[in-house]
Amino acid sequence: MKRLLLALAAGLAVLALAGAVGLPDLAGAQDAPEATDSITVSGVGTVDSVPNEAQMSFGVESRGATARAAMSANADAARKVINALQQAGGRELATQYVSVYPVTGETGGISGYSASNSVSAVSDVADAPGVIDAAVAAGANAISGPGLSSSNAEALYRQALAKAVDEARGRAQVLAMAAGRSLGAITSIVEGSADSPQP
Repeated sequence: MKRLLLALAAGLAVLALAGAVGLPDLAGAQDAPEATDSITVSGVGTVDSVPNEAQMSFGVESRGATARAAMSANADAARKVINALQQAGGRELATQYVSVYPVTGETGGISGYSASNSVSAVSDVADAPGVIDAAVAAGANAISGPGLSSSNAEALYRQALAKAVDEARGRAQVLAMAAGRSLGAITSIVEGSADSPQP
């Protein structure tokens, strides 16, 4: 079975690091004010992880002669889907949206109403096919997903941040040595935005 690797924080931890670079210690220059320059570098930290969670959304659409009838039928259909999701191992269920709108006929007049309801759910990756089958069997007629992620994404992200700082520090050290200077303390660190995790 092929394993999918999820690159969490691949490029997310892009940091700007400014390091103070002191002048070499020159004899006889004790009375001169210390001059400092700065080096600005960036670092990227990447952490790979096998995804263990799947995010999905399921929608139901119902028709009725009136808005009330459409909404009532849709609420019943949505309850069936929600019950099926729970029984199949879905968790963190949440309503994404509820809507109702008129349906026009060939003459342009209102012929009825359509109501829609969408529910999101999370499951273990291995359970995702069964969750989808259960929702469809219960009446879901719109499906989005699954999107894959890691349940410990925050911890992985922090690891990537640490790697990004290490990389930036290493680049600053190389530049300082090449310029014949000594690298001082970090004066600022800025966390930037980048691409979202991709499978």
